[in-house]
Order: sequence, then structure tokens, then C-alpha cells
Amino acid sequence: MSREVGIPRWHPCFDAGAHFSVPRLHLPVARFCNLRCRYCSPFADKSLPLGPEGRPGAARRILSLDEALKIARAFLHDFSQGVVGIAGPGDPLANPETLELLGRVRAEFPHARLCLCTNGLELPRYVGELSRLRLNALTVTVNAVDPEVGSKVYEWLIEEGGEVLYGSEASARLWERQREGIKLASQAGIPVKVNSVLIPGVNDRHLPQVARAVREAGAVLMNIVPLIPAFDFARLPPPDGESVREIRKVCSAFIPQFRLCKQCRADAAGIPGRGDFSCFAFLNLECATRCGAP
Repeated sequence: MSREVGIPRWHPCFDAGAHFSVPRLHLPVARFCNLRCRYCSPFADKSLPLGPEGRPGAARRILSLDEALKIARAFLHDFSQGVVGIAGPGDPLANPETLELLGRVRAEFPHARLCLCTNGLELPRYVGELSRLRLNALTVTVNAVDPEVGSKVYEWLIEEGGEVLYGSEASARLWERQREGIKLASQAGIPVKVNSVLIPGVNDRHLPQVARAVREAGAVLMNIVPLIPAFDFARLPPPDGESVREIRKVCSAFIPQFRLCKQCRADAAGIPGRGDFSCFAFLNLECATRCGAP
């Protein structure tokens, strides 16, 4: 039986008020990714303005599960109403460490608020387990629902059994899984936000179709973020503020829009609207000083 799902007003990446008052923690335990997006790569791009790690989803390094649990304990000790999430740097659901860590945090902190960000390829397979772990919020990145548009965004995907798909075939399979996963998560009572990267000349005119489709699948919120030119899209111009505002306005006719995203790292901590520091600050004082933690 499905449950009515609303926007979680306690999550700083779902609600404008919480964005300036609620801390969140990202724990980088997901090393591997099963999807190659053309704006992303496991390899460093030295052309990025802030250096090789100067992009969303990056992390200083992968945490062991023991390190991650230690950080979560320290974070929840200081911020009992904070949100603990896993957002990369690979795809969380392509890494068994993700569910193991969520389970360990839930067992030790029954009332913790847990969230997860995923490309959605393996989401249908794991919705039941995420529901059992009482996941509180979910974000799925959906950049296209048309296979031809998606073929310009994604190079390949790898199925759990090892099958590799390319181009429009990969894009079609991905959206099929994303749609199913969003629907199942919504039916399980997990609020779903969809992130979409605005890529000029690639999916900018397509995003209203994405907005309509993800809303029909059960998503409650959409977050359109501008492309940071890098990797295959290094020569594309970044969308200007007016372009982002205009596409959000159009898409808001289909689904509510979140407008404050900081495009944060996979090892970010803190209150997004007040400035970030690194999750590694919870491991030692020296890192806290270097990362600018309070």
C-alpha cells in the first residue's frame, strides 16, 4: 500500500528554511560508479577552477566503514537533528558499503535522519532494503527521459551482472530503472527529489519533459543545477543565471523547484546555506582547522 509523500521540511536540500538552519553530513564510502556521465569522470580534470577535486561529488578520499561511523557518531552527538547522507563519489547503490553503513548508523541511532543520492540504475533492486532501513529522503539524478537526448549525456552503464550498454540503449535502460525506482520509493513513503544538470545545447529544452515525467513517477521536488564545464563538456559554456531561472520557472508548472543547491561535495558537512566544511574535520582537530570547521 502506497503512502502519501510530501517534501521533507527538515532537510536542507529539500526546504529553503532548513537550508539555512539544519546541518547535513556526507560520508564518502561509495568508491565505484556504474554509469559514465559525460560531465563527470573518475579521473581528475586539472582544468577545473578549483583544481582536480573542484567539482560536485568529489571527495578527498574514500572512508572506511569504521571511519565513517566514527564521523557519524561525532556529527550526531553535536547535531542530533542533522541529516546523515551518502552521495558518492561513486554511485552509492553500486557499493555494498552504502547499505552496510546505513544499517550500522540506523542500529546505533534509531532516530537519525538518513538520506541517499543515486543515479537510480540499481534503485528498484534496493528500494525494499532502503525502506527497511527507514531511509528518510532520496535524491535521484535524472538528466534525460528521451534515449536520444540521454545518449548525449551518458557514454555507458554497467549492469550488476557485468553487461555494458552504450549510448541510447544505455539511456533508455537508465530511465526505465529510474522511473521504476522513483515510483517504488514513493509508494514506500520515501520522499524523492530529482536532480537534473542543465547542459546548454544538450538537454536544456528537454528538461520540462523530464519535470513532467519524474512528477508522474512520484517525485515531490526537482533541483536543476547548472553544468560545470569539464571532461567531455569542457568546451561548453556554463548556463547563465537567467537561463537557470527561466528553465526552473517553466519546470515549476509540473513539479516544485528547489533553488538553493550548492552542488556540494561527497565529503561535505555543515549547514549548506551558511558555508561548508569537510566531514574529515570530525576525525581530527588538525583537519578541522584546515577545513575551516567551527
